[in-house]
Amino acid sequence: MTSIALAEELLLLAYDDETGKATGSRIGLDLGMAAAVLVDLALKGRIAYVDGYLKVIDPTPVNDPIEDAVLAKAAADEPHTPAQWVQRLRHGLRARVLDDLVARGVVRDVDETQLGVIHVHRYPTTDPAYEAEIRGRLARALISDAVPDERTAALATLLIATRMEPALRLPADQAAHAHQRLAEIANGAGFSGGVNLEDSIVRPSVALVVATLGRAITAALGTPKAS
Repeated sequence: MTSIALAEELLLLAYDDETGKATGSRIGLDLGMAAAVLVDLALKGRIAYVDGYLKVIDPTPVNDPIEDAVLAKAAADEPHTPAQWVQRLRHGLRARVLDDLVARGVVRDVDETQLGVIHVHRYPTTDPAYEAEIRGRLARALISDAVPDERTAALATLLIATRMEPALRLPADQAAHAHQRLAEIANGAGFSGGVNLEDSIVRPSVALVVATLGRAITAALGTPKAS
């Protein structure tokens, strides 16, 4: 199957397949998706974390409308910190990603009217194969102790930063180990922490981008409220 953007992966995990409604923190999802676009650009060698800022190191377009728009903006604008970028990019991003997924037949747009005037959109899944692949990849990374590939490590880091762990829906007997693995990956086990980079396919430059964006999201969301 053709891989999809990290922002799309995060969104598919966050939306309920049947009801088509977002679960968890909406602002967390929006911040995570903004970070995911930047991570994809880092994975493609277009941006890097340099002296506290995310900077363009190669302005060549990547042939993705959303990523190319962000790349052009980053190249033309003054450098910004990871925290500044996720705030600047999160507004309106989810609608663009949803429109793209609808156009490709991955989800469908159900437009409902409430109280006769209020339009509410739901996005139930049409093609479950994409999300199944994402969940399978995450399950393999979280159930075993093997070093994940860099995309999966990045996705896992964004999941824990955005507090989307409940969206994984893992079996109860796997939940404890998966939680431990998520924390390890978010702390660098999928990248540099505790792993010899010479034996890993993960690039240190990508690891820096992911780690700083994860911290920016965590800071933006603040301390979780006690239940």
